[in-house]
Amino acid sequence: MLEVRGLRAGYGRINVLWDVSLQFPTGELTAIVGPNGAGKTTLFRALMGLVPHQGEILLDGRPIRGRTWDLLEAGVVMVPEGRMVFKDMSVAENLALGAYPQRCRQARARNLERVYALFPRLKERHRQLAGSLSGGEAQMVAMGRGMMSEPRILLIDEPSLGLAPVIVKEVFGIIRRLKAEGVTIGLIEQNTHIALSVADRMHLMRSGKVLLSQDAGSVDLDRLHDLYLARESGQVQA
Repeated sequence: MLEVRGLRAGYGRINVLWDVSLQFPTGELTAIVGPNGAGKTTLFRALMGLVPHQGEILLDGRPIRGRTWDLLEAGVVMVPEGRMVFKDMSVAENLALGAYPQRCRQARARNLERVYALFPRLKERHRQLAGSLSGGEAQMVAMGRGMMSEPRILLIDEPSLGLAPVIVKEVFGIIRRLKAEGVTIGLIEQNTHIALSVADRMHLMRSGKVLLSQDAGSVDLDRLHDLYLARESGQVQA
């Protein structure tokens, strides 16, 4: 299980997260929802050691330093917002970069076949430059690259951003499959309906704080949207 306690993080003199505490239970999908500027991406970046932070980050109950390389070796992997593929490299080369951590290099061929089974379109385009792919295909490359790192915990940031509904459906079908295989998933998503459809647990963030934490199946969407859109203030834990 990945857990954060009293996490503060930001950029230079600008603080973004204010004493955030939450958990990503093993084998579950935890959704982080909220408007733009809520601090969702900063939360994931802090977890991966990409921004300075204060507070505790624990993996299986043990504090971790939050250095990106150490987290990758421990199996905590992030699929960033905006896909962020290497445009001048082929699909296969992009995927190979995901197998760089020492613990998964020997399984590179096996993991590549698994990625191609999950994303058949990538196998068809394995020699194609990533910069020439559609948005949906680039998102598949980013997710496939994450899977090449054999994640215990996969943090996925806004996978539906800018994609056509048919591609969103395909991407979330893969997310459901990964969850069924036992991968612990943290998901940032602005579409509350689709986030709740796959999540076990949901946290709503706004202005760098967690305002609502609930089991996904018990969420009142009207109440959630009131908090999401700042029509109501307050903090609720359930």
